[in-house]
Amino acid sequence: MKITIERGALLKSLNHVQSVVERRNTIPILSNVLIRAADGELILTATDLDIEVVESVAANVSQAGSITAPAQTLYDIVRKLPDGAQVELSIGADEGRLSLTAGRSRFALQALPSEDFPVMSAGQLSHHFTLPGEALARLIDKTRFAISTEETRYYLNGIYFHAADKAPGQVLRAVATDAHRLAQVDHALPAGAEGMPGIIVPRKTVLELQKLLDGHSADVAISVSETKIRFQFGEVVLTSKLIDGTFPDYSRVIPVNNDRLMQIEGKRLAEAVDRVSTISTEKSRAVKLNIEEGRLTLSVSNPDSGNATEEISVSYDSPPMEIGFNARYLLDITSQLDGEEATFAFADSNSSTLVKDSEDEDAIYVLMPMRV
Repeated sequence: MKITIERGALLKSLNHVQSVVERRNTIPILSNVLIRAADGELILTATDLDIEVVESVAANVSQAGSITAPAQTLYDIVRKLPDGAQVELSIGADEGRLSLTAGRSRFALQALPSEDFPVMSAGQLSHHFTLPGEALARLIDKTRFAISTEETRYYLNGIYFHAADKAPGQVLRAVATDAHRLAQVDHALPAGAEGMPGIIVPRKTVLELQKLLDGHSADVAISVSETKIRFQFGEVVLTSKLIDGTFPDYSRVIPVNNDRLMQIEGKRLAEAVDRVSTISTEKSRAVKLNIEEGRLTLSVSNPDSGNATEEISVSYDSPPMEIGFNARYLLDITSQLDGEEATFAFADSNSSTLVKDSEDEDAIYVLMPMRV
């Protein structure tokens, strides 16, 4: 194998694939990236056996071939090379090493044979549809903050995608919850997604997908089965296993009779919560909302460092009430609001609160209160 490629193009592709690789592996070859050269392109593949990312990039291929090399080391080397450098990758007489040459820099990396690299089979994917990159990014960005990190509730460790009924037809819905807050975002159901199984896309896959979608607005081809999902866009293909579990009936925790409505500037609320929570050494400390006609008073009390309060004008004409929330959770939700105005629908101090965005009727959020 012998190829030449511009440093920037190689770095971009390596950046996409190397983040899948786990830093610590009991299987040595999983620390490597598979490098294949043929027909004028370089194909890079990385996997952790649950996710596989494959990316193709144009290159000057003098001699076809394949090998695997340490992903992190190769990425670090290319990252430190000067801009515009021409990078030559080759396998010399010693087939146990990958040679990298750029200008006067020369590296020889320990390699493992490509035949030993595990191939992740997507299997039979039953449903195929496309989504604009911006739409997929929106579904992910507005829900991923609510993904649970509690490993014992593994079925909450991802985003639940499914076809849901919503007048006047069906929608593709993304839902995430950690039992303290919930995010639900809808998008018009794309052709081909009808009857698709409900699937839970793991947190790591969501994070990798978010990186790959950054700045990508073209259509993404999505294929799913009950156990796997594949995303294909541009020169990148990401295949992932799905979480084998049953997502709970989230509709039961979405309040429908909350009749105490508060309209408020979302950005202003987020800034105020951020300010008053500064007094707390823990972001998880509760912020108290004292709501009365035309006014919201936020307060945080910390026995070690003091207290803070801030008042905001709001639209509210129901009976006065007090309710407490985890400051970080409240910030997470307010940061998702695109419109100038947000609506908070309360029932009482002990019941979940529904939050809606004035400019995004397809997104709703639920937040459980805290005792204050």
